[in-house]
Amino acid sequence: MQISKAVANLMGAQIGHELGASHQYLQVATYFDNLAFKKLANFFYKQSAEEREHAMKFVHFLTETGVDVKIPAVAAPKYEIASAEAAFQMSLEWELEVTRQIHAMVEQAAKDKDYASHNFLQWYVDEQVEEVSTMETMLEIVKRAGEKNLLMVEAYLIHEAA
Repeated sequence: MQISKAVANLMGAQIGHELGASHQYLQVATYFDNLAFKKLANFFYKQSAEEREHAMKFVHFLTETGVDVKIPAVAAPKYEIASAEAAFQMSLEWELEVTRQIHAMVEQAAKDKDYASHNFLQWYVDEQVEEVSTMETMLEIVKRAGEKNLLMVEAYLIHEAA
């Protein structure tokens, strides 16, 4: 093994967290899809795919560094989504938790002088800045629009994609 055992263990657990986020975002996407808010649904389908990609980056890094990867069990997502605001609030809280998890790995890598992992994790540090910012922005937009004006959020997403 080329990396710290402690960091490898944290990364192994993170695979499960990322896959769990992917499942949760997929569930949120279906919530919006069922309400015929296709742009909001696509926003979360994309988030789901990104979270799976994040998990795969960990898988590949671990296998490349000689770690015997064991994919952890993933809890079922929360099925009940109360509102668009609740969906984005939950997503923001999740991204803040993932940020804490990434920072804990960075701290462990620094403590263990695991420079390869420390370098690898910098991408995630940057990614979490973007993820948190996106969810904060979307939560604020949904709050301002209100549940009765989600078509305005759909229009915003069309504008953002252009």
